[in-house]
Amino acid sequence: MDSSFLANGQFLHLSRFQPETFANQASLTLPNHTTIDILAPGIVEVTPASQAGKFIVLSCGVHGNETAPIEICSDMLDAIVEGTIIVQHKILMIFGNLPAMNAGERFIEENMNRLFSGAHQNGSSPERQRAKLLEDTVAQFFAKAVGGEERLHYDLHTAIRDSKNDKFVVMPYLGDGRLPSAKQFGFLAACGVDTFLLSSAPTTTFSYFSSAQFKARGFTVELGKVRPFGENDMRSFAAARASLTALVSETDYAPAATMSELLVYKVNQVINRQHKDFALHFSDDAPNFTDFKQGTLLASEPGAEYVAQQDGEAIVFPNAKVALGQRALLTVVPTTLETLDV
Repeated sequence: MDSSFLANGQFLHLSRFQPETFANQASLTLPNHTTIDILAPGIVEVTPASQAGKFIVLSCGVHGNETAPIEICSDMLDAIVEGTIIVQHKILMIFGNLPAMNAGERFIEENMNRLFSGAHQNGSSPERQRAKLLEDTVAQFFAKAVGGEERLHYDLHTAIRDSKNDKFVVMPYLGDGRLPSAKQFGFLAACGVDTFLLSSAPTTTFSYFSSAQFKARGFTVELGKVRPFGENDMRSFAAARASLTALVSETDYAPAATMSELLVYKVNQVINRQHKDFALHFSDDAPNFTDFKQGTLLASEPGAEYVAQQDGEAIVFPNAKVALGQRALLTVVPTTLETLDV
């Protein structure tokens, strides 16, 4: 296969509009001896000439209208093909929900980021089929890390609404005794992230799947706000783009973070929509991390009211229109981290 099928945004374009182009797997070796394997529409695996010890999953577009990370990853792939980025680590790059990108929507039938860790079973929507493929592909990728190589997964998103803290990370629940990584706080801070949300329970998100199943350092990285293709101010993503480039092209990119300068929250309440008459009791334009006084009514539905349980409790990801049974609101409270892994 000729590199023109990959360069200048062609891989993403053809994956979106002519996915049959990549119906069969194909391989391309660049002049610098980097190998690019096309595994499926929107999925490529990049192998450097010499292995340097990390297996990195970069996923974007799990929600089709979250365009800035899609543009960043497409540009990175172009630079790899052109040879202006020479990777030092094995990379799996995933463009998630291709039909939703074309529609300019979050999803077509179902929220894909609620369909991992087997939640895609018992259905046949496009998102369920794609989630199963992504799970299988990630499993095959991490299965190659047989020598103790570091496993990383950054699932890149942008949020539906504004945020008081523009860039933030959701850190999957670690239920196996692992500790959060000081090294990863440093890397993510270099991406421009200053706010970290510690999950309190297993979920069905993509980053949790990698963390729970393969002991990867997995993160849901929120880089800003949803905007249509071509309308992102890419200057606001410069730090993230530069740090992701350094991550893949340097042997051990490990910037330090000053933990006292970072904001760390933990989940206090997970509020699911159980009734069609579910309602939120704050402004539709209230930013993520808006906080409330104890006792403030946050949401209600027939038979239930949900209030702030303590002063300073803040809202994240409010969405009264989610499907029944899905999360309509997280509330979070400030916390501290006394113990970190390296």
